[in-house]
Amino acid sequence: MMADENKTEEAVTAETQHAVTKEEPAIADTPSEAAANQDPAQGAEGQPRERGGRGGRGGNRDGGRGRGGRDNRRNNRREEEDDGIIEKLVHINRVSKTVKGGKRFGFAALVVVGDGSGRVGFGKGKAREVPEAIQKATAAARKKMIRVPLKEGRTLHHDGNGRFGAGKVTVRTAPAGTGIIAGGPMRAVFESLGVADVVTKSVGTSNPYNMIRATFDALQDQTSPKSVAQRRGKKVADLLGRGGASEAEAEADAAAVVE
Repeated sequence: MMADENKTEEAVTAETQHAVTKEEPAIADTPSEAAANQDPAQGAEGQPRERGGRGGRGGNRDGGRGRGGRDNRRNNRREEEDDGIIEKLVHINRVSKTVKGGKRFGFAALVVVGDGSGRVGFGKGKAREVPEAIQKATAAARKKMIRVPLKEGRTLHHDGNGRFGAGKVTVRTAPAGTGIIAGGPMRAVFESLGVADVVTKSVGTSNPYNMIRATFDALQDQTSPKSVAQRRGKKVADLLGRGGASEAEAEADAAAVVE
């Protein structure tokens, strides 16, 4: 009997010691400690957090005030500018300014634009970089386009002279197949204008700015039989028949006049 009671007491003592030495998981006493022990990539209930929302970077970027909206506006602006206007770079001049730290370079661009159907303009722009200077010159040229009447859509109605500063130019109408007999800045003007047959001559300065201004001075003096007839209150056939042509030929020529 005494041996059985001793065995029972030893078993109870061993179980008690095992229960005391067993490690129990630590329990957070306050909510702040629980938040500190939690994985930052998980939510309040242990679920992964979703990136996005109103202030996140994973929201909808295609519209609204996001980057996608800006891209769409840029694409629309490019489509509006691509309206069949011919742009020709005539001249780029590099200038330098000496400052305390060295030399500061800049660029001046001269651009001629036209629609190939009787409208042409020129402009100049200055900037620190070449693309920006060309962009400014193109924008200025688009704002100052003029209308020039063309005979049969290919040449000028009559001869003309233009002058600006030391530059003097002469423009003459030409038959079909002649081509553009012009060089330098003047060729760019007539190609943008849509003239296919013309003979020109430049006397004096070779400065591209003065040559183009003299060319525009000659083009602004161009008139058409239709505009002259409207100004004088007559018919186009009456003006064309004074050169010895018959009435039928004058009527045919008047019907062929577009401008």
